[in-house]
Amino acid sequence: MGIGARASRLTTGKRTKWVVIAIWFVIFVIASPLAGRLQGAENNDAGSYLPHSAESTRVLDTQKKSFPDANVLDAVVVYERASGLTAADRAAIDQQRASAAKVPGVKGEVTALVASSDGAAAHFVVPLDATDSKVFIDDVKLLRAQLKSINGLTEHLTGPAGVQSDSNNVFANIDGTLLYATVLVVVLVLLITYRSPLLWLVPVLGAAAALELAQAVVYGLAKAGMTVNGLSAGILLVLVFGAGTDYALLLVARYREELHNHEDKHEAMAFALHRAGPAIIASSTTVVLSLLCLLACQVESTRGFGPIGAIGIVCSVAAMTTFLPALLVAMPRGMFWPFVPRYGTPTREDAGPWGAVARRVGQQPRVIWVAGVVLLGVFCAGVVSLHANGLSDKSQFVGKPESIKGEEVIARHFGGDAASPLVVIADQGSAPDVMKAVGAVPGIAGTPAIVEQAAGRVEIDVSLQDPADSPAAQRTMRDVRRAVHAVPAAHALVGGVTAVVYDTERASAADNKLVIPIVLAVVLVVLVLLLRAVVAPVLLMASVVLSFFAALGASSFGWWHIFGFHQADASSPLYLFVFLVALGIDYNIFLMSRVREEALSMPTRDAIRKGVAVTGGVISSAGVVLAATFSVLAVLPLVTLVEIGSAVAFGVLLDTFVIRSVVVPAAAFDIGPRIWWPSRLARESPSATSAPEEFVDA
Repeated sequence: MGIGARASRLTTGKRTKWVVIAIWFVIFVIASPLAGRLQGAENNDAGSYLPHSAESTRVLDTQKKSFPDANVLDAVVVYERASGLTAADRAAIDQQRASAAKVPGVKGEVTALVASSDGAAAHFVVPLDATDSKVFIDDVKLLRAQLKSINGLTEHLTGPAGVQSDSNNVFANIDGTLLYATVLVVVLVLLITYRSPLLWLVPVLGAAAALELAQAVVYGLAKAGMTVNGLSAGILLVLVFGAGTDYALLLVARYREELHNHEDKHEAMAFALHRAGPAIIASSTTVVLSLLCLLACQVESTRGFGPIGAIGIVCSVAAMTTFLPALLVAMPRGMFWPFVPRYGTPTREDAGPWGAVARRVGQQPRVIWVAGVVLLGVFCAGVVSLHANGLSDKSQFVGKPESIKGEEVIARHFGGDAASPLVVIADQGSAPDVMKAVGAVPGIAGTPAIVEQAAGRVEIDVSLQDPADSPAAQRTMRDVRRAVHAVPAAHALVGGVTAVVYDTERASAADNKLVIPIVLAVVLVVLVLLLRAVVAPVLLMASVVLSFFAALGASSFGWWHIFGFHQADASSPLYLFVFLVALGIDYNIFLMSRVREEALSMPTRDAIRKGVAVTGGVISSAGVVLAATFSVLAVLPLVTLVEIGSAVAFGVLLDTFVIRSVVVPAAAFDIGPRIWWPSRLARESPSATSAPEEFVDA
């Protein structure tokens, strides 16, 4: 008896199943309180999202190390009256300015009131201590509460403090919203899939256990120094529930099939786990290795998600190959009611729509796969709509929170982007030369000003004539960098919002060129080892790459014309590539591993027909579950999550119902036995001499 058979017997034995359930109960009790602390350990500061070696990141690091007020964020309070501010307005604003100075978190002096040249707006700046994020959020809330409406005068709290507060508010509500929405979606899909009032509960319990364990492990790593932000924590939740439920669907489907062939449910589960286990392990290994490739990224948020996502997948596999089988065999066959699989009854695997699809694919395979490729090519054309050049403060939110409305007021009346200046750090002795060099650069608004100096370094704020997220602002920023870098012995660095967007875009482009080939190579190696062939893995790789570009093209078109997003986060294409390639290859692995198993006892083309017929239902259900869970991200008020969620959902459905069910089987059918080259299946007649291993209950 092989290792796999012994492990299956151990997990599903008549007595050992209770041991497995007890172990997972202990894990749940220990992990649950730790998982609940994960949100408190998140770091949603700008530095947790930036390229770790970029100049803008070095500016943030220098500010923290060199300046005592590095943890101060400016809250810009701006007022507007279209007909012009009156003397009464200014008097009322002065009263609010005096009240703002009494907020406990104010660190330093509240600036004087600055009026716009058109007389229709004015603003002052309140420096707030952001050392303790919870206290900082409370201070911003208190400051906003003090801004009473003044006789039709509109007021907004914006600036770095306003944007950070709005961003924190979004992440503070993500975990609860995501969890409830994800569980609801999974339960509804499982109810429709199983048409059973009881069976859906088992996969949900398995996914919940996996999520608790994953969040607890990630929390421990966060306390040990690993960066975890709201973006990675949110995607972790969706990934664990989506992938875990997929693995559960595959195992439950094989278990149901084997209950027709085995009178003892423990033997049926042991056989099902032994047969489905390699496909689950191979697919999860593909995802884990693909995610770990993200460790080569420069962008910190993308790089940090690699191990976090890998932990989620490992915990999902652990739960679905131990806890789930033990739960299933601990329950009677009646849990499948009203469609209870009876021993000795036929499985009717060729009946239903997928049997019809399998037969149709075998009739005109070349016409079908060529038509499918043409359709995907049309979708790929939408890539021209993709503008993955980064998201500024203004474009990162769905809708307009208070801080973004305030930025628009400042842009209208003060010109440029006074709330998002460039930040220049330089040696104190070179400050005059640096300011002179900056002042000579076209595109600068006003005079550069020293805002802080300490430890031999100075911080200079440079306002721009153009909006911080515009191409013109990026050109000005690059000119400023060239100018200050040329100042001898200044050791000058240029950061700020514009620099962050620019550096992130460049780093993301470099990450794409480096990581995408690595992921493709890793996935190809896993497929070769699993299928023991070369032609089939190359076919599967070509299909998922085509699927990725088709999904990206169609999604880009949708972002622009449906959602109204004219920009995409610079890291989004890489996230999508890893998810769609790694998760998309899962369904091909589920299909082709079953086809190869059947090809050992029947001709390859017959094996393809049976593989499509047998796996069609479970894979389509798995695709719907995964797409539904990722689509939950689209309800959140962050553009990045909406883009990732909608694109992965569409890509998974495209892969499930077009690539896996039509294009790949048709192409494989057209190629025939040569698809297994260079293994013996490509040249020898199939044999049925290999009998299934027997299992002994523990």
